[in-house]
Amino acid sequence: MAEPARPDVTAARPSGGGGDVGRRVARRRERLGLSREDVAARAGTAPGCLKHLEESPAAPGAGFLLRLAAALDTTAAELQGPGGAVRPSGPGREAGHPDLVELGPGECHDLLSAHGVGRISVSTSWGPAVVPVDYRLVDDAVVLRAAPDASPAAAAGSEAAFEVDHIDETLSEGWSVLVVGRARQLTESEAVRLVGREYHRPWPGGSREMWLRLEPGSITGRRIRVR
Repeated sequence: MAEPARPDVTAARPSGGGGDVGRRVARRRERLGLSREDVAARAGTAPGCLKHLEESPAAPGAGFLLRLAAALDTTAAELQGPGGAVRPSGPGREAGHPDLVELGPGECHDLLSAHGVGRISVSTSWGPAVVPVDYRLVDDAVVLRAAPDASPAAAAGSEAAFEVDHIDETLSEGWSVLVVGRARQLTESEAVRLVGREYHRPWPGGSREMWLRLEPGSITGRRIRVR
């Protein structure tokens, strides 16, 4: 009897540029013979998020790191390395020798595709509002679902701003990506094609039958790094 095919972990090896944690995650994953898809499913995250961690100098949050450690049958301390205990969150202070750098289009796209929660800015009948929403990047556009009477629905047919970020107050580091463009409501046939896609079930649950698509007019991003 032929042996079952093993996952092609070599095809998902990091291409360089990853941080210490990302390199340890990739090394442990390959040692176990697991693909990114395998580990992402175990950790309850998206493969793109794991790819970003392995290939860029990302600093994962404590909760995500603990889930990764469990998925890889190891500990968070092992993934952090010597002296790398998970740091608690807390009020941040400016760090010594910070650098504020502009992110290129490719890195902005990678960060957008590797995360699932952002904030959309809309104008409502009672004034401007910024609300958190879960989203996915579909064909280079931000797609989200909303209830017709909810604040995000007010973005339909107008210019809107969407932002996703990651802030580490303990290390005084972080990044943000801003998408500005026109939002429109998807037609019923367009929405039907998206219903079966993974990761499109809204976090709050309930009936959110209105689909919105934000076509990027501009995408910009910035990152604070500490030397």
